[in-house]
Amino acid sequence: MKQVPFIAVEGPIGAGKTSLAEKISSHFQFHLLKEIVEENPFLGKFYNNIEEWSFQTEMFFLCNRYKQLEDVKHIYLDRGIPVVSDYHIFKNMIFAKLTLQNHHYQKYEQIYRILTKDMPEPNILIYLDASLDTLLKRIQLRNRDVEQNLQADYLKKLSEDYRMFMEQFEQDYPDIPLIRINADELDFVHQPEDWDHLSSIIENHLKRSIST
Repeated sequence: MKQVPFIAVEGPIGAGKTSLAEKISSHFQFHLLKEIVEENPFLGKFYNNIEEWSFQTEMFFLCNRYKQLEDVKHIYLDRGIPVVSDYHIFKNMIFAKLTLQNHHYQKYEQIYRILTKDMPEPNILIYLDASLDTLLKRIQLRNRDVEQNLQADYLKKLSEDYRMFMEQFEQDYPDIPLIRINADELDFVHQPEDWDHLSSIIENHLKRSIST
């Protein structure tokens, strides 16, 4: 039985997840799922005081991402409509481990496990990695109000945690192809040849992973 394509794009803040998901959606005619970011009422406070506002911030993201993925499963995937998302809900645990105090993390993990038990898993995961300088430049260029107080040390640690998570992901999910992209070297937004190269990689993975 063929699988319905479900591509998730992941990476640290500023890596270019949304831009790539939009390109994939347009090129392959997939439904685009974009995460809720600026709508989070706690995010600006979080960047000002991570310890004080981390639990509220992460719980808001968890509940909204759960609802989005639940809707995507029933409205699109169950009806055979391919989807590309600029996140996957597993990212919540990366951020939670980084920001939550231990007593909050234990409670958070319990809620996460319950909510995500039956969530759809991507059949292709694209991981965008980039240097700290690149991430900071892109965050500055998009100029989101909620990110004005985002600290470089936090972003550096987040990038390191993403790399460790992806290494573990490959061990835990050997059947899900992981496409690693160095966003310092590939400019799929402004360089047509870079996008042609990347889209051909994605197309080949789609042919292999969706055919069984």
